Order: sequence, then C-alpha cells, then structure tokens
Amino acid sequence: MHILLMGPPGAGKGTQAAKLVEKYQIPHISTGDMFREAVKAQTELGKQAKAFMDVGQLVPDSVTIGIVKERLAKPDASKGFILDGFPRTLEQARALDVTLHELGIHLSRVINVTVPDSELVKRVTGRRICRGCGATYHVEYNPAAHPDVCDKCQGELYQRSDDKQETVHNRLTVYHAQTKPLIEYYQDKGLYTEINGLQSIDRVMDDIVKSLRGELA
Repeated sequence: MHILLMGPPGAGKGTQAAKLVEKYQIPHISTGDMFREAVKAQTELGKQAKAFMDVGQLVPDSVTIGIVKERLAKPDASKGFILDGFPRTLEQARALDVTLHELGIHLSRVINVTVPDSELVKRVTGRRICRGCGATYHVEYNPAAHPDVCDKCQGELYQRSDDKQETVHNRLTVYHAQTKPLIEYYQDKGLYTEINGLQSIDRVMDDIVKSLRGELA
C-alpha cells in the first residue's frame, strides 16, 4: 500500500497517519523525518540540506527529491509507505513519479483530508502547549482544568507563534495555492480522493480505508 497523504494544517492528518501505520504496518514518512534522518546519517544529500537549513533557506527541489529517493529506497518502504508533506509542487510531483518508476513502485491512492478554513483556524489557534512536558491542549476541544496551567506537570501553557491567527491564515493561503495544481494533477491520474475531515476520527479512517479498497470514489 503506497499512500500519498495530503491535508492542510489542523486537518488531523497526523492522527490518521498513525492509525494507517498501525493498520497496514507500513512507515509514515514525512518531509521533516526524511531531512532529520539524512542529516543525522550525514549522507551527502543530508549535508547539502543542512547547509541550507542552517541559514534558514528552503532546501532546493533537487536536494529534497534526492533525499526522498534515498528514503523510499530503504527496505522498510518496500512493502508500502504513507508519504506526508511531499510533493508540495508540480515539479516535485513529476519528480516523484520518476523516482517511483525507478523503484518499481506505483502509488495506490492520493488521500486529501479536507476541512473548511474556518474550522481549521479554530482548531489551530485554540491549541496550547505545555512549556514543561510538551502536552497539548485545546481551549475548546480539550481544555486544561485550569487556564494556562498543565494538568500533568503544572507547567505554563502557551500558544506557538505558528498557531496565531494571522500566521494560520497565511499558512492556509500558501497551502491552497500550492495544493490546487497537485489536486488537478492527481485527479487526471485517477488517484485522487477527498475525505471529509469534519467527521469523527474513526469515520475519517473508515472512509480512507474504503478509498484504498476502491469502495469510495
């Protein structure tokens, strides 16, 4: 099962990826994980990526695509994977096709977990993190017993800068601009399925599994 998982910030993609890993026993491969592994292993591409990351620059497509190829060629990905955070552009999508062809792999399905922007903003801006233990809360969906105090360690709860409203709106604008061409690309290939992310976690998972079985168009 070779799955490309898409979804905007706050759509619950990480939760679904974890459930898919458990069900299919295949690795969840995110862009961040790939970069960290390549840098830690000090591969030639990892060193190149680190040079850009250290000065706060975006890693060029040529390096990113090489790191993706390194990761997908590892033995644990031979029977399947959940690819998350890549591709982000049409150029990357076409390069991924070439890489998968070289590895003898075909994508099973491109899953996009969709949630309206108004709900995404509410989900993300309401998130609070404990400075002490890293526990995550939400002011509406999962509040701490006492505002701004962690239930587990009594640490201070704070809002990450990435979770502030203006930043979230900007992230969503960029996400939609990048994602629209990718949606059309994978629709043309007959691989694309949208899943309603407003449903319960279990219902979203059920729909993803149905899609992978070909039961959900």
